[in-house]
Amino acid sequence: MGSLTYDRVVVEIEDRTLAHLQLVIVQKLRRGESFLLSWQDAAGAGSGRSSIWLNPAIPLYFKYAGGHAAAINRQWIEDLSRLANSAQGLAIVSEADSLPVTTLAGRPKTTIDARTAVRTDTAMV
Repeated sequence: MGSLTYDRVVVEIEDRTLAHLQLVIVQKLRRGESFLLSWQDAAGAGSGRSSIWLNPAIPLYFKYAGGHAAAINRQWIEDLSRLANSAQGLAIVSEADSLPVTTLAGRPKTTIDARTAVRTDTAMV
């Protein structure tokens, strides 16, 4: 289980999903675009829904548990990119739910095994 750290929020996300999110997020931030990232929390994290506003001025850190880079699924990247460019922002969907553009709007949101924690320490490592 990898993690995405933004400001003092740490979100744990499976490495393969995180690798695909990283490509989409970095693409948006390189263009200087701010956007919303949303996900459904797992039962262990309270079964709620969480969102963060990503801005190029705030440092972002991707940490992977595994030592190997994931193979990239082009359709999943395109699907996530369409969501990131929509008014609702980037919603995390599973690879299995990655569908052609004609059915994107009609699919249900996916619950991911994400655990969110807010870091209270201010030390930079």
